[in-house]
Amino acid sequence: MEQKTKVNAEAGKQELMITREFDLPLELLFKAYAEPELIEEWMSNPYTTTKMLRLESKKQGGYQLEGKDAQGKVVLRANGVIHEFIPNQKITRTFEMENTPFGVQLEIYEFIKLTDDTSKLNMHVIYESVAQRDEVLKLPFAQGINMAHNRIEEIINKLK
Repeated sequence: MEQKTKVNAEAGKQELMITREFDLPLELLFKAYAEPELIEEWMSNPYTTTKMLRLESKKQGGYQLEGKDAQGKVVLRANGVIHEFIPNQKITRTFEMENTPFGVQLEIYEFIKLTDDTSKLNMHVIYESVAQRDEVLKLPFAQGINMAHNRIEEIINKLK
């Protein structure tokens, strides 16, 4: 089955371009990235429960989240600073996972209205180096982000 989320990794570059069209109105897609309860829901999966420890959806805001396994052990902790927050248009932030070799990445999310009922997300992710980006791509990254985007669509469609 073809993945709806497209990941474009140009050879020799330290960035990724990720695009996805959603059967969701722009405002609801944006909410999925701006409201802690929604983020927790779509980032959780059968193996990990995600909790937003802090989310300040504003310019110069920040966030911290953690994921725990079924036994309550922390398996993921990530944080960053929100540099730009324009409702229904754009979020620019840093993202850093603790206790990993991946370092800080810069993420630029652009939200685009296609029709009243459809929207598009463009994600531009910039890593510290080509090697760092290539290490991320060795993981099941594309499948994981596609699954997360599928969950966004499922969860938000229930709210409509």
